[in-house]
Amino acid sequence: MVVDDHPMWRDGVARDLTDAGYLVTAAIGEGAQALRVARAARPDVVVLDLQLTDLPGVEVIRGLLDALPEVRILMLSASGEQRDVLDALKAGAAGYLVKSAGRQEFLEAVRRTADGEAVFTAGLAGLVLGEYRKLARSPKGGPQLTAREIEVLRLVAKGLSYKHVAEELGVSIRTVQNHVQNTLGKLQLHNRSALVRYALEHGLD
Repeated sequence: MVVDDHPMWRDGVARDLTDAGYLVTAAIGEGAQALRVARAARPDVVVLDLQLTDLPGVEVIRGLLDALPEVRILMLSASGEQRDVLDALKAGAAGYLVKSAGRQEFLEAVRRTADGEAVFTAGLAGLVLGEYRKLARSPKGGPQLTAREIEVLRLVAKGLSYKHVAEELGVSIRTVQNHVQNTLGKLQLHNRSALVRYALEHGLD
């Protein structure tokens, strides 16, 4: 399902997906409508714009996951701002891609999202690592990462592909993917309970 309030962009994304062999169950222009349609359309992946005219993208993410807990949400946004990226991940998005990405990069991101992989670019890895460092400095501590998870995250943050990280560490690509997924999962689980409260208490804007 494609959710974007710009008709030409929405239609283009839906056409690219259809041409690549995906079944687009719905192409929606508003967040509220997307939440209504999603229950019937039951998409495996939602390509969602962060800035919609009626609802904040973060609210749409939470609503989609409440309705369809197994859905995978790929953000496709014009914004690469740190706050926007982290807010989307904290709400439960599986990945984040900026609209400046090329067609092939976008289709690869959709494929990886559908396969259950987090679309985790070098810049995004750096943001997540920075967030963990903030939490680790809290008197209450943050989510517990293993040494290997931190090692993988640092290498991804340097811009290494999963393949190169796997070669560097002498493990399989699937193992690297699992470490990244575990790391994202810990961040999301933590954020749903304590992170918002922590951010308010410690002024982590």
